[in-house]
Amino acid sequence: MTGCHDGDDDEFEKHLEEDPDPQLDPERSPGLHVDIEALEDIEVSREDVTIGEATPEELAASDTEPVEDDAVASLLADAEQGSKTDRRRAVLALKDRDTSDAVVNGLARAATTDEDGDVRQFAVEALTAHGGERAAAVAVELLDDPDPWVRAEAVVALDNVDREAHEDDIDAALDDDHHAVRRNAAISLFKLRGEDMADALLEQSRDDSERVREWAAHMLGGVDEDRARERLRELTDDPASVVRQTAERSLEVDPGTFRRQFGGALENDARLLPGEDRLNRMPDL
Repeated sequence: MTGCHDGDDDEFEKHLEEDPDPQLDPERSPGLHVDIEALEDIEVSREDVTIGEATPEELAASDTEPVEDDAVASLLADAEQGSKTDRRRAVLALKDRDTSDAVVNGLARAATTDEDGDVRQFAVEALTAHGGERAAAVAVELLDDPDPWVRAEAVVALDNVDREAHEDDIDAALDDDHHAVRRNAAISLFKLRGEDMADALLEQSRDDSERVREWAAHMLGGVDEDRARERLRELTDDPASVVRQTAERSLEVDPGTFRRQFGGALENDARLLPGEDRLNRMPDL
């Protein structure tokens, strides 16, 4: 859900079928004109969601201002019994409240049992902000969630809580059937393994998803091997312009400097790309 469209929805969706998803525009790519220092810089966009389907109520769900003064008990009640919009808003608001057993238990319950994928995704994000073993355990459980964006957020959660302790769980996500999960897993593991990720990155550089190929090309800039440079030269002829441009930049970087910058500390904020909203956004990577 990337926003609303004024005009005939049928004609607009037909246009989307004929032209690439606007979210794939290279100018909106997280790999363009930036040096990646942390997972926060990684977009998790919804390539498979059609523009124009979000209702005003859904677009307002990420606005927590209406509940910023609500008591924790009220937010917990909304997270469990409110409308879909109220549940989304409540779990997001709980992210910034003081950590307590009630908050952790409520978010864990929403993340694992709510019928709405966005509520589960927002809940695991919020739960991660409170940290601890419970957040990690919930994230591991959600690696099998039916919604790929919940799984993508679960990888982020494990990266933030303790990527080293959950290396095997994150490694298994490299084989997920969704591009965002595979990409997030590779990024997290690159921060752990560095050049030892060369084989996996070379494989991902041939992924069906251009977003996975883009990030593989980006991280191959940190692999000081002839086979990595050879593959990057090949990727300068990739069908996707964002992959070609990323490969060209990766060929120009110093691998050692790149790895040191990429391994920077995780930040606590998340940045939206142009045209994104909270319902079609990156997780807080």
